[in-house]
Amino acid sequence: MNARLDLLHTVAPGATESEVFRLALEHAMGELGALGGAIHLRGPMSALRLVSAAGLPSALTRSWEIVDQEGPSAPALALHQGNGVWVPLSSNDTFRSGSGLAALPVSSEDRRIGALTLLTGDRGEPTPEQWDFLRAVVVWAEERILQAPMPSGPVHTELHGERLRQALKEVSVGSWDWDIRSGELIWDEAALELYGTSAADFTGRIENWMRIVHPHDLPPALAAAQRAIRDHTVFEAEYRVRRLDGSYGWTRARGRATYDDRGEALRMIGVGWESSESRSARDALSRALRHMSDGFLSVDEQWRITFANLEAERILGFSEEELFGRVLWDLPSARRVPGLEERCREAAAQEKPVGFDVPTPDTGLLYHLRLVPGPDSRTLYFTDVTDMRRQAEERRTAELATAERAARMTELTTDLAKATTTRDVVEAVARRVLPPFDATGLLMQVVEGDRLHHVGSVGYPQEFLDLLDRRPRGPEDPDWEPIVSGTPLFLSSVAEFAAHSPTHVDMPARAGKQAWAFLPLAASGHTFGVCVVAFDRPRLLTDEERTLLSTISALVAQALERARLYDAEHARSRELQRSLLPQGLPELAACTAAARYLPAGQGMDVGGDWYDIIPLSGGQVALVVGDVMGHGLPEAAAMGRLRTAVHTLADLELPPDEIMSHLNDIVGGMNEESYATCLYALYDSTTRTCSIARAGHPPPALVHPDGSVHFPEPAADPPLGAAKPPFETVEITVPEGSLLVLYTDGLVESAKRDIDAGMADLARLLRTTHEDGTDKDLERLCDTLTAGLLPAEQQAADDAAFLVARLHALPEDRMAAWPLPKDPRAAGQARRHVRGQLADWGLDDLVPSTELLVSELVGNVVRHAKGPVRLRLLYGAELICEVFDGSLTMPRIRRASESDEGGRGLQLITALSERWGVRYTRTGKCIWTEQGLLGPDGDNDPTPDAQDLMFAPDMFAADLDSLLPKDSGTSAESGGAGS
Repeated sequence: MNARLDLLHTVAPGATESEVFRLALEHAMGELGALGGAIHLRGPMSALRLVSAAGLPSALTRSWEIVDQEGPSAPALALHQGNGVWVPLSSNDTFRSGSGLAALPVSSEDRRIGALTLLTGDRGEPTPEQWDFLRAVVVWAEERILQAPMPSGPVHTELHGERLRQALKEVSVGSWDWDIRSGELIWDEAALELYGTSAADFTGRIENWMRIVHPHDLPPALAAAQRAIRDHTVFEAEYRVRRLDGSYGWTRARGRATYDDRGEALRMIGVGWESSESRSARDALSRALRHMSDGFLSVDEQWRITFANLEAERILGFSEEELFGRVLWDLPSARRVPGLEERCREAAAQEKPVGFDVPTPDTGLLYHLRLVPGPDSRTLYFTDVTDMRRQAEERRTAELATAERAARMTELTTDLAKATTTRDVVEAVARRVLPPFDATGLLMQVVEGDRLHHVGSVGYPQEFLDLLDRRPRGPEDPDWEPIVSGTPLFLSSVAEFAAHSPTHVDMPARAGKQAWAFLPLAASGHTFGVCVVAFDRPRLLTDEERTLLSTISALVAQALERARLYDAEHARSRELQRSLLPQGLPELAACTAAARYLPAGQGMDVGGDWYDIIPLSGGQVALVVGDVMGHGLPEAAAMGRLRTAVHTLADLELPPDEIMSHLNDIVGGMNEESYATCLYALYDSTTRTCSIARAGHPPPALVHPDGSVHFPEPAADPPLGAAKPPFETVEITVPEGSLLVLYTDGLVESAKRDIDAGMADLARLLRTTHEDGTDKDLERLCDTLTAGLLPAEQQAADDAAFLVARLHALPEDRMAAWPLPKDPRAAGQARRHVRGQLADWGLDDLVPSTELLVSELVGNVVRHAKGPVRLRLLYGAELICEVFDGSLTMPRIRRASESDEGGRGLQLITALSERWGVRYTRTGKCIWTEQGLLGPDGDNDPTPDAQDLMFAPDMFAADLDSLLPKDSGTSAESGGAGS
């Protein structure tokens, strides 16, 4: 026999379980030379609870407090296998090589209830002799556990005097509900307090209870629970629990399990209470319940009353003797509460604690009833919550009002943050401030010199506003007082207004108001205006309302100051943009036109939309529309630059695709984020052809004389700044009188309408106006398109510009053209053609000057250019003379000295014509001149001043050919080398 075992067998029966565990661990560790040991006992569900430990630091035992008995740990494996288990541990800073866990199961009454585990040193697995010793120690411990007494409760003393009153005051009974199958645990508030657990730390599992029970008391408490479940008896136990401060206090628990049809335990429901004071505290508890301030009833399963305290007697109207044994629902006071019996029976059937408020019809009081089902009884608590609920309702109403005010302040702050213009600010204040205060008028005025100018109002007649703007600053003026003093002024009635401002007693009647709040508007350190909130009836504002209005005025002032700066900048931007747009459209024979520019809605910055009509030579006209992407001054400035560039390039009479290429280079050189769309249409009235090039722009609409609408669609090149030349050009033949409509995307596209739908609407309006004849008046047509596509009630998010042009062809009888030879005879032939054609057109007065112009132009071509040579005359709003040749050399004006024979030809052309120029053609170039048909008095008088400077009036009385050899040109021909 081992000496240690001999020593253990000397321990007399009756040792406590904790003493048995301690001795078993110490001798087992000593025999094996182990580092430490622990004993776990089976708890509810699949948990092993640490009940005793020796030689182990708290950092290690903390992780062993609750062990899953189905897991891979040594105690769980021993419990599951029913035999000794060795689990080696990997070497690290804590354990050396050879360390491990040796575990054996612990049984009671043929049932494994736990495990004993040793942490060995570096000697490896125990030897067979050591395993035999451990089994003998476990057997000894199992025998002594059966002989251990129940844990003794606290020393019981009778409560007297102050201690009894304290017990009555502090008595607390908690209820609990344990789902035996899932391990779910429900504690009410009293149970949480009783078991020293905060709501945040409570996980709703049975492990919560196992952790707070004293390790010495846990085994018998678990055993009592298992016996009650097994034997279908009442569970009763007294044990210590750990409080929040770490100390332990005695409690008692009583409950009963419920079972399914197969006899398997489902859940256990019970109550617990503190038993630290005395075992006779049960009597003290009865007395405490008897005198507690809340009503307390105990009923059996048939709802017969078994106990009632004094407060319950008062509420129910009977003494305890009269109540004892009576069914609760037979009492008149219980029958008078509608639905009370049904709700209580439903709660009892569910076997869950429940609480709800119960009004008493007779007294008007409100009680909170709390029903706690027990194993064989039910407990009801009645608490008078009338004042508590009233105060809670008052708090809720006050909190709701505060929340509503905070919400309105938040909404106002949000709206003011979004407000861009002064109008936005006024609308936001009217929407968010006037309704909560039942106000009917809002007036915002700013200082302008010695006067106040209103910038926005709601609820005031226009006559009154006009009077305010004309009124100079005067004494006792309530509008000026907040501005001067910087403090609000509140006038609650007309009489108070008259007493304050006797010189302005007529103002309330004119405004139709009877109470006012004059709030100063201050920002950036100065007061710049006043905000007036007015009422149509007398109104005395509370201190809280006045404080709130003062706070609101500070927010409004900041927003209004910002909005005024925006308005000023926006006005300057609009003015700049309008100055960059055409101030008027030219009157041309090739087309009649009308246009509109429509800025974006309120609060939107200026855009970069533009349109233009550029008259060119030879009966040609350029129609342009474009859009710089984005909004703001930079975009408006970019629009001005592009419009100037288009004018310059168009004056060079470049083809549309080349103009687009140059514009693409210009936009690309602005900055990386600059893009623009553009459509350039070149109409030639002599051929009725229209050449169109576009870059990222919607196609134009062409309305034929029969009313059909067509959208010519040249290749959709990317926007300027992103495109890669060359650009595509499409040429279309335009019937006489056709309508060409150029527009930006803002006219046909919006958030609610895609561009295809917008173009369809545009086509529909153009067909309709053709059918009803509206399109005859182009200005009226523009108004119709604006109303149909951009209604005034809809705020547009983008600028829009469109140009409507009716195209006219030059009649064939107003055009004449002749080929000319490439020799000196060409000038003479040209003069003869001019004389004959002008005579046919009745333009005899233009013959002398035209002959000189053609002589100079043709002479220069013969001397300096190459063929073929061609002459063309166009008779439209002016007389156009064009000479074509096959050379690309451009003429230039020279300054001739007195001795030079040539170099004066182009100066002569400049003097004789209103304007002249050169344009490239596909085969060479064309030099052209324009002469006016009418002089200042309306008579045919082609610039006589320039001619009189150089020629005698009768110089052209005879044919110029008679003055020169038939085969020669004029002096211009012979001296035009430098023309």
